[in-house]
Amino acid sequence: MPDVTTTATRMELLDYQIARALIALEGPSELLTRMGDYSLGLVGTQGEETEPDVRAQVQGKRLRPQIAMLVAEAVGGSAEQAAPGAAAIELLHNFTLIHDDIQDRSPNRRHRPTVWRVWGDGQAINAGDALFAVSQLALLNSAQYVSAETLLLLAQRFNRCTIDIVRGQVQDINNEGRADVTPGDYLEMIGGKTAAILEFSAWAGATVGGADDATARRLGELGLAIGLGFQIRDDMLGIWSPASETGKDAADDIRRKKQSLPILILRANASAEDTERINHIYAQEEIDEQEVEEMLGLLAKYGVEAQTLEHVEVEHRRAMAILDDVFGDTDASAVYELRTLITQLVNRSF
Repeated sequence: MPDVTTTATRMELLDYQIARALIALEGPSELLTRMGDYSLGLVGTQGEETEPDVRAQVQGKRLRPQIAMLVAEAVGGSAEQAAPGAAAIELLHNFTLIHDDIQDRSPNRRHRPTVWRVWGDGQAINAGDALFAVSQLALLNSAQYVSAETLLLLAQRFNRCTIDIVRGQVQDINNEGRADVTPGDYLEMIGGKTAAILEFSAWAGATVGGADDATARRLGELGLAIGLGFQIRDDMLGIWSPASETGKDAADDIRRKKQSLPILILRANASAEDTERINHIYAQEEIDEQEVEEMLGLLAKYGVEAQTLEHVEVEHRRAMAILDDVFGDTDASAVYELRTLITQLVNRSF
């Protein structure tokens, strides 16, 4: 059975490696350090240290670094070996959130004003750029645990992962407001924007933990399945979860005209008359509250929520099958925790 202390220890290792990498931001510009720390939940807007409950809320699930460390343990390595890479992953993720919030004009994230809303677009771009550079430095701290050859491979895959994330974001923005987006377009987009970093997380954890190439590749597929299921669930929350759970406005993805899977399922099932109405609403420069309610009604009419959940469960079953394939029926703590974590993602409400 998993030990809560074990999870706490992983987070301590992660925090240490993040703090170690963030030292690079120290210098003449105190603001750069403050913006980076703020985005990570470490301080408030004036640089004051955050309370533990606020910090935990802002930092969220820390799913990606958790996956990296758990996989490293599961293949016979340690969380300590994976911690520098896990820190790099978390820093990279937060860099993408800063830029994503600018592009989406999201005023809040995890119940706090976004970086751009506090300091403006230009400084938020600077903060994101700095975190990306810091993520590279964090990854290089893996040198004490892996060979130079493996470190180079990690760096190559890390940067290719970043390109995949950016490509997915380009596709996501390009899809907004369009009526011709297909489920295939959607899956390709989230395969980059969300799933690529989880694929890297699991692969990197396995690689640093000492797994052979075939096992590391298979566990990368595990991360991909987790990422796809996670994003589809996130799309559900972007429509049906109340703001109190997500820190964003309810049905925010409809207002932003996101071509998420629920909307694509709706388009695939809607009558000609309803399709015409959907296209009209999504063609508006801004969707008003009455139109948001109308879209919610159409989603309910065609049972879209249940259909979308089935896609989440497909990825959950795929992830579990990979765990069975690689680890069999072992009762190792890290494998148990992976199974538990993956199942929790299916039922999460935030």
